[in-house]
Amino acid sequence: MKLIKDKKILVAADWAGFPLKEVIVKYLESKGWEVTDIGVKDPDDPDVEMFHRIGLRAGSKITEKEFERAIIFCGTGMGVHLAAAKCPGVRCGVVESVPAARRCVIGNDVNVLSLGAWYVAPEMGKAAVDAFLSTKFGDDHEWWPDFYEYHKIAVDEMEAFDYDEYKANNFEVHKLGDLTLSLVDRPEGK
Repeated sequence: MKLIKDKKILVAADWAGFPLKEVIVKYLESKGWEVTDIGVKDPDDPDVEMFHRIGLRAGSKITEKEFERAIIFCGTGMGVHLAAAKCPGVRCGVVESVPAARRCVIGNDVNVLSLGAWYVAPEMGKAAVDAFLSTKFGDDHEWWPDFYEYHKIAVDEMEAFDYDEYKANNFEVHKLGDLTLSLVDRPEGK
């Protein structure tokens, strides 16, 4: 598997995401990243691949454990996101800010970042990608009790989710754990 710690990342874009993808690839390469690009190479190609096929291709590379993480692009970030998320084991997040890029990994263990070139400016994209690549699931970002345990249950249940089992179980989730949650005030200094 090509890992983040080894500075290896997968990228893919459709024609609309191509301009932002090009900026991000150049940026990552300038920082020593080995970038594998499996998306559109020429947005003017008359046979350019459709967004959902790009998303499915990128998602499959995560499912098959060829890459630990990927960054995908389209006009809005939504189309490639929906397609990639069809692949087992893909946890894809569409983000338009640095805090969202960081938080999607911290709380949801997102392994595919989706950016919309029509909404994310190049400098914001660079900063969001840095946040995505430098953050780990459960990092010390949140201050509330049992943050990691709460989100770990959610990630594990989503990974284990089987729709047929869910339906047969009268649409009840097969729980892998539970936590009692309550609203608490933010501690001083957090």
